[in-house]
Amino acid sequence: MALGIFFLFGLGLYMVELTYYDAWYQGSLDLHKSLGIVLLLVWIGRVAWRWLNTNPDMAGTQLEKKAAHIAHLALYLLMLALMVTGYLISTADGRGIEVFGLFEIPAMSISFENQEDIAGDIHWGIAWSLIVMVALHSLAAIKHQLVNKDGTLTKMIRPSSGS
Repeated sequence: MALGIFFLFGLGLYMVELTYYDAWYQGSLDLHKSLGIVLLLVWIGRVAWRWLNTNPDMAGTQLEKKAAHIAHLALYLLMLALMVTGYLISTADGRGIEVFGLFEIPAMSISFENQEDIAGDIHWGIAWSLIVMVALHSLAAIKHQLVNKDGTLTKMIRPSSGS
């Protein structure tokens, strides 16, 4: 998920600098939308997996465990909000989202005034918030690995290696 998020973030930063007449304008937009839908499907799978499976015991103090739980919840909610706002931007004109030319996600039959602009502003803010959260999450995992030496990073990368 993190690699997909960082790639889409970078692509999004690139896209906002393009003008309508740039050669890659439409292609980057289509790629961003398609990968966003793929990431949504991966997100659904991750949420289902977390719901159906137990998580390994977390190392750390009660405060660290509570902070990690809140951070994980925030990451998942930010990801969902990012994808919902992306959908609202993409379908504001009443057209669906074509995914790699394979299938189309239909637009909702209702929309609101200035949907593309409002959702775009929210999407931008959420994207930056998510990047900050992912960076903090990564730093916390590195801290656990290098300072606490509790194997948290190893458990994140290879969950079956945890206890």
